Amino acid sequence: MRFTEEHTAIRNTTAQLIEKEINPYSDAWEEEGIFPAHEVFKKMGDLGLLGINKPVEYGGMGLDYSYQMVFTEELGLITSGGVSMGIGVQTDMATPALAKFGSPELCKEFLVPAIAGDAVFSIAVSEPHAGSDVAAIKTTARKDGDDYVINGSKMWITNSTQADFLCVLANTSDDKPHLNKSLIIVPTKTPGVSFSERLNKLGMRSSDTAQVFFDEVRVPQRNRIGEEGQGFVYQMLQFQEERLYAAVGSLKSMDSLIAQTIEYTRDRKIFGKSVLDNQVVHFRLAELQTEVAALRALTYDAVEGYINGEDVTMKASMAKLKVGRLLREVTDSCLQYWGGMGFMWDNPVARAYRDTRITSIGGGADEVMLSIICKMMGTLPSKKG
Repeated sequence: MRFTEEHTAIRNTTAQLIEKEINPYSDAWEEEGIFPAHEVFKKMGDLGLLGINKPVEYGGMGLDYSYQMVFTEELGLITSGGVSMGIGVQTDMATPALAKFGSPELCKEFLVPAIAGDAVFSIAVSEPHAGSDVAAIKTTARKDGDDYVINGSKMWITNSTQADFLCVLANTSDDKPHLNKSLIIVPTKTPGVSFSERLNKLGMRSSDTAQVFFDEVRVPQRNRIGEEGQGFVYQMLQFQEERLYAAVGSLKSMDSLIAQTIEYTRDRKIFGKSVLDNQVVHFRLAELQTEVAALRALTYDAVEGYINGEDVTMKASMAKLKVGRLLREVTDSCLQYWGGMGFMWDNPVARAYRDTRITSIGGGADEVMLSIICKMMGTLPSKKG
């Protein structure tokens, strides 16, 4: 991957924003259980950071995904995982399908304010019984005149209690599970939309996450993204950016955790010498840094393929699988070397230990990534009968 001055400018702008406008407040947002998404997103929108790879005609920069990648990589410097996840939902999870397949009218109405930071988006796919098994969702959108009438519920929806708009996956026909779904934009102020209390999660404490309920929610059919019945396909494509985001956005956070652990173990003395001076410690940290470098190479390669129009499903799935597992290794190992201090709630390694566990679950669990990889390798058992 070769970077230009424009890549560097985006990196620097993002890093400065994080240093001045996000990290000084992350501890307070963790305590409050929510960060001010409208305020943060507006600051980002004013800097052009919410539409880096989105079309120019809707306020974006119109750059390729490598520029979005360097922005996402800098988000790894945020000291509260919930904030970076909330930003990622806005840029890489709830709006890619809208930008690619939405009508000009739909993009003007919904994508423009998302890019400007004037609106907060959520992606509403998962349901209590259907997380990684997207085909099993039960939420319906039946036609009534020029409208859809939506009924059902969604679970674990990030940004939901602050969202202005939801990108909802719903069944719009009785066709086969992969052919009966559509993505529909639903304004949260629409009558019949309601939310649970914020969910009490293990990690990502600054991210507001809730269950969303739809009771005879009426929206125009023109709010549908692209063709009816193509929602599953669009969502699978949307997952590619989500999975690349998960890998890219964790690289600098792991770099930082390893660096902080080196500094701490160099100063921490046990049995008369620095903890870092133990071979088992400095060898393990070297091994972890090597694993991060290998993941960075895989992820950059996947991004390069993506911007060149290649099918990167396999590489993106590999990167998503690897990052979830490597985050567990890095946070667990680093926490161990911090000793008792690592077990304290406000310790940065402890927070990362809690926050990053979701990486192996959200956006497709490890087992789903393995199934995708095996399918593309041709190693899945053949179906008989």
